[in-house]
Amino acid sequence: MIMEILIYGSIFFLSITSFVALYRAYVGPTAADRIVSINVMSTKVVTIIVLIALITAQESYVNVALVYAMIGFIATIGVAKYLMKGKLE
Repeated sequence: MIMEILIYGSIFFLSITSFVALYRAYVGPTAADRIVSINVMSTKVVTIIVLIALITAQESYVNVALVYAMIGFIATIGVAKYLMKGKLE
């Protein structure tokens, strides 16, 4: 009972802070600020997916979270490399 309340509270808190990161991605003055905020938002979404997996007892959600995390990591590396060199070769 108390564990479910903590998980729901964590999901709510992470959702609110994800919107704060989304705002920073929209307003961010530089491209680096936008990349960091999108990476933070991606990490929060992965955490929310894992917490939902805990609530529903569905192990397949953890696999989805891992794939989402890998895609987010590769995208962040690709965009950072593009910003530094101007190409992805």
